This record gives sequence, structure tokens and C-alpha cells, in this order.
Amino acid sequence: MGGEGKVYTLAEVSGHNDRKDCWLIIEGKVYDVTKFLDDHPGGDEVLLSASGKDATDDFEDVGHSSSAKAMMDEFYVGDIDSSTVPTKTKYTPPKQPHYNQDKTPEFIIKLLQFLVPLLILGLAVGIRFYTKSA
Repeated sequence: MGGEGKVYTLAEVSGHNDRKDCWLIIEGKVYDVTKFLDDHPGGDEVLLSASGKDATDDFEDVGHSSSAKAMMDEFYVGDIDSSTVPTKTKYTPPKQPHYNQDKTPEFIIKLLQFLVPLLILGLAVGIRFYTKSA
């Protein structure tokens, strides 16, 4: 392919994102997979959805065979300028406020499970006591 060893920016690669011109970024290298769209075992939509961004994670998650990785050499067109690719940030979930255990519904349910039978038992003893004396 022409452009061996050329360095591309993310903006340049992002412009190649349709069936007629599809480029992928995998492990810092740029691949023109346009001719491979029809032959890809997962279908062309998989490749098209990964175009215009760093597709390294998508590629590795699938678990491609060594022959598939060797096949990539024929589609290589250059390298990506890593300064144009946004850095990945690790997701950190938002901090949850600490809840007072005494105010949760679970505490109320446990309390009711203890008090309701005592109330029924007390009511039964009271009814028995007043009906026996009459």
C-alpha cells in the first residue's frame, strides 16, 4: 500500500469511515480495511462501527487468531500520531453518601417483624384475661 510508514492524525483517520473507505487504528497502527469489509467473518458492520477511533480494545476483546493478526500486515498504511488520540480515563463510580443503618427500610422491617408478633400476643393475652374474668 502507498503511505508505508506515514504518520496520520486521528482527524485524518476519522475521515475514512464508510464502506468505500474504511480505516482502523489498532495498537497504534493504521489499517485500510476497505477491501476486507466483504470478507470479514463478523461482517462489515463490525469494522465500520470501529472506524474513526482507536479500535484496539474492540480487536483484542474478540480474540483474533494468529493468522488473522498476520493478515493485518497487508492492510497496514501507517502509524497514528499518539498525541492526537485522546487518553483513556479509568471510570470511577460516583461516591455514594453513607446511609445511617437505623433509617433504612430493612431496619424498619426487622423492627416490625419483632413488634407485630409481640403486639398480637399481647392482644391475645388481654382478650383472654378480660373474657375469663367476665
